[in-house]
Amino acid sequence: MGQQPERAWPVVLDEVTAAVESLTAALDSVEDFTLLLQQVCEQVTRAVPGVDEASITLLVDGSPRTAATTSDIPARLDRDQYATGDGPCLRAASTGHLVRVSVEEAAEQWPAFAKDARAAGFGSFLSAPLTIDEEYTGAVNCYSAAEHGFAELDVKLLDLYTSTVTATLRVHRRYQRARDTTEQLIIALETRAVIDQAKGILMALRQIPADEAFTLLAEQSQRENIKLRDLAARFVAHTTGRPDHGA
Repeated sequence: MGQQPERAWPVVLDEVTAAVESLTAALDSVEDFTLLLQQVCEQVTRAVPGVDEASITLLVDGSPRTAATTSDIPARLDRDQYATGDGPCLRAASTGHLVRVSVEEAAEQWPAFAKDARAAGFGSFLSAPLTIDEEYTGAVNCYSAAEHGFAELDVKLLDLYTSTVTATLRVHRRYQRARDTTEQLIIALETRAVIDQAKGILMALRQIPADEAFTLLAEQSQRENIKLRDLAARFVAHTTGRPDHGA
């Protein structure tokens, strides 16, 4: 097959804009980061002409995994690359540079991957790096059935799309981290409050100082092999006659 015909900039830019707007709107309703990545994966088929299938590779602690995919086929081809330690998606993810190759060009560098890709009906590949934060880096991977199916315009469109998507994903990750920190702080404050309450009751009942009361609670926690917070909550509930809703 020949190269996909290039479309006018206004048309393709409208498609990129629509894809990004759709993703931005999802921020208001999608809390799960994986679901958001799935939307990115599906939207790239609209944003870049000639994309038949797509996937997203994430590197977590140096290990690659496919975090989103439009079908099982690109996911399987991604795994081929992970098994050999190289390929278009891993090259883009590890180098931070966009990779565009035909199946013939891929055969020279990654023969096993190219053979499986050709058997699956793909002739061209386009992968763009995705750097979200210190924990998540990776690549957006585009698969085309056409040989030489990605033009220079497609390269620019994918680069524009991933640049915009990266900013959106970073906002979502910052929101997630802030929410997690807030939840951890609330739990820590609640834990401190119930332990302090248990200490105060012990101090009053036994006429002992705060450090000795804490030691007694900690030792009992170890003997029963339960969390100090749960022990304190149970003790408070027992001595005050109030039901314990936190343990």
